[in-house]
Amino acid sequence: MPTIRDATPADAAACAAIYAPYVTDTVISFEAVAPDADAMAARIAAAHVWLVAEDGGRPVGFAYGGEFNPREAYRWSCSVSVYLEPGRRRTGAGRALYEALFARLADLGYRRAAAGITLPNDASVGLHTAMGFEPVGTFPRIGRKFDAWHDVAWMQRDLG
Repeated sequence: MPTIRDATPADAAACAAIYAPYVTDTVISFEAVAPDADAMAARIAAAHVWLVAEDGGRPVGFAYGGEFNPREAYRWSCSVSVYLEPGRRRTGAGRALYEALFARLADLGYRRAAAGITLPNDASVGLHTAMGFEPVGTFPRIGRKFDAWHDVAWMQRDLG
């Protein structure tokens, strides 16, 4: 089982490398260009919480909680995501990252976490369901990538 710890700016290049295939090879991320280490460092700094899963001293995944919406009424809610390097699915790393993330977010006063999932993505829906998320709606054909329209399901869970 990997070690979970707070991310630092020194993790930016590793996080960018973990995330890049999700951008370039899948519709899991709707970004068109994978962020470089500098952009990832800025994201780490801006997140409410950003955690890294480390195996043998090497980052193999990350999870973060960030702003859901900038309006004041949403200040107790956050958006969450988890990403693992290829081959790490079904190893418990995603669950470990999320468990640590949710505890930290709750300690900071956040009460609701929301996650958007491009469909179909049985692995992500399964993880989120196992972690206590419930479906709240689907935006049909909301994003276009790789010359096709894609649905995004939204799920949420209480944090505290």
